[in-house]
Amino acid sequence: MATKAVLWDLGNVLLDWSPAYLYREHFEDEGELKHFLEEVCTMAWHAEHDRGVPMAENRKHLIAQYPHYEEQIRAWETGVDRMVSGTIPGTEQAMHALNARGVAQYALTNLPAEWTDYVINGFAPMKHMRDVVVSAHEGVIKPDRRIYEITADRIDFEPSEVVFFDDRASNVEAARAFGFDAEVFEGSKKLHADLKKRGLLSETDI
Repeated sequence: MATKAVLWDLGNVLLDWSPAYLYREHFEDEGELKHFLEEVCTMAWHAEHDRGVPMAENRKHLIAQYPHYEEQIRAWETGVDRMVSGTIPGTEQAMHALNARGVAQYALTNLPAEWTDYVINGFAPMKHMRDVVVSAHEGVIKPDRRIYEITADRIDFEPSEVVFFDDRASNVEAARAFGFDAEVFEGSKKLHADLKKRGLLSETDI
């Protein structure tokens, strides 16, 4: 079946996102930075934000446990702009090129509610998205099958007509199991090749 649309993950596919970018402003010592991100504000803790738990609620137990890090813990919510170091080379160009060819584009992102406005309204390629499925608004995160069901209901194409790009293999595997075409994002060279082999871009587009 012909590919007719593209579904994008955002973090580390379009947006160069890393909490370390922010926290190097807070910690001069790399060892303390590593300890903070591995033991205090962890990705497991952050996943609750992606599920829709408010950051103001989710940080209470951390502040109680690590009161000397209160400023840094609170910065997780307010410092998202400093966690993002622009866009990933090649992805933004691909999005613009797809738009010029009239290819439908959507986004499916694990994202906290508090960061949604910044992400959706802060980057030019996002204006090409016909819809953005945000995990925090749905109360479920990738790779849970339910979020792919929600996404399928929100887009105008059959899952088999849509190619999904995500930087995590587990999310790609879950998307394929649901019925989407999907590829692991590994940089612009592979991305552009994946789009061209599906006939969504030509050699002259990028």
